[in-house]
Amino acid sequence: MLEKVDFGSRRIDAYRGVAPAELLDQLTAASADLRGVRVLHVNATPYGGGVSELLRSTVPLLNDLGLVAEWKIIRGDDTFFDATKAIHNALQGDPAALTQEQRTAYLDASEQNARLLTEEYDVVFVHDPQPVPIPSIRGRGESRWVWRCHIDTSQPNSDVWGLVRGLLGEYDAAVFTMEQFAPPDFPISRVELIPPAIDPLSPKNLELPEGMARQILDWIGVPADQPLVTQVARFDPWKDPLGVIEAYRLAREQVPDLQLALVGSMALDDPEGWEVYRRIETVADADPQIHVFTNLTGVGNIEVNAFQRLSEVVIQKSIREGFGLVVSEAMWKGTPVVAGRAGGTPLQVADGVGGVLVDDVEGCAAAMIKLLNDEGRRRSLGDAGRARVREHFLLPRLLLNEVMLIRDLVEARPISRSQEWFESRDPVCGMAIAARAAAPTAQHRERTYRFCSETCRERFRRDPARYVAQFEVS
Repeated sequence: MLEKVDFGSRRIDAYRGVAPAELLDQLTAASADLRGVRVLHVNATPYGGGVSELLRSTVPLLNDLGLVAEWKIIRGDDTFFDATKAIHNALQGDPAALTQEQRTAYLDASEQNARLLTEEYDVVFVHDPQPVPIPSIRGRGESRWVWRCHIDTSQPNSDVWGLVRGLLGEYDAAVFTMEQFAPPDFPISRVELIPPAIDPLSPKNLELPEGMARQILDWIGVPADQPLVTQVARFDPWKDPLGVIEAYRLAREQVPDLQLALVGSMALDDPEGWEVYRRIETVADADPQIHVFTNLTGVGNIEVNAFQRLSEVVIQKSIREGFGLVVSEAMWKGTPVVAGRAGGTPLQVADGVGGVLVDDVEGCAAAMIKLLNDEGRRRSLGDAGRARVREHFLLPRLLLNEVMLIRDLVEARPISRSQEWFESRDPVCGMAIAARAAAPTAQHRERTYRFCSETCRERFRRDPARYVAQFEVS
């Protein structure tokens, strides 16, 4: 059997008073007739990335809601994970082709993993490209299969996309973070949009007293009495850590005692991370104001929590991005964000709430300097950002999206949407919106549509037919 990941128990009632009450009520009601439905999540690693963090929270909560949910990981050697990292990069646009050795390693390990998945489930969620081939090898059985793609595959390497596309024939649905992330000529007819979310009760996001946060940073060698900017991200070229260092150096010309912390995690399925880490250390080694930490050098969720709370600004200067949940993590803590205009970041800071979007090193430096010199602006951005995250980017909203999809799949409606589905979704970004929540609205053909932001409403107004088509009720 595939290796099962252990996780603790969680209670959805613990989110009362944290997430909007109407959202929790809607989630509980939507789950009521799913008791006993068997759900499996499959990914590549139990730690070291956003997917594993989400699963550690969502899977136990699905069980608390009455479903029977499990989380399993695939197996592979270094050659396999070298290949899957190359596939990951290629789907994000890296022009490098796979070698024959990488193709063989990917397919051979996938065949072994497919043989190890012997159980049957009602719905199986397969996360990202690493486990994609499993249903095409073992057969779909009686399960409904969902490919959950967390990365931006809008401009993939055509050779690698051809390989992955050919492995998607057994899937009933696909889930993307945003509409524009889907690649061209996508073969799965049902495509859902479900932005991810943060768990406000996880160690990384729970409330942390300022005094304790200061002690934590002092303990690991970061003076809490000097201004600090931080980027929390995997050590990945797409996160542009070297560009962050350049921007920081420009900003330090105006703020001489400024510190930079680069906090990253090393994951089992990301061998490229070590190479990026060594490059960062080479560049940063001569500057005592730059601090580089990893999960392997004693910096975990609690330390990340302290960094995000005590930083004057959190940076997320991604060149390409899946969603970048660290943006919502920082906003939840009332810290403003300076972020690259990539992936799901503009959705999180829609309407200029919570942060500033930038396009290059100079713009990043200028935004940092402006915020570092304006405490009032930092506070107003932070307050507005926390409110937006509470409404749209906390875990119960993500669970509501997933539960609604599971309901439709197990009721054997692979294409149509129920009336309930239609009434509780933003037609532009796909997010579930609690039925009684205040929200921007627009009328079209005698129907009222509800949105998570003014940005989504304006996109709808420019081309309503485009968005109405995918939400028609059959």
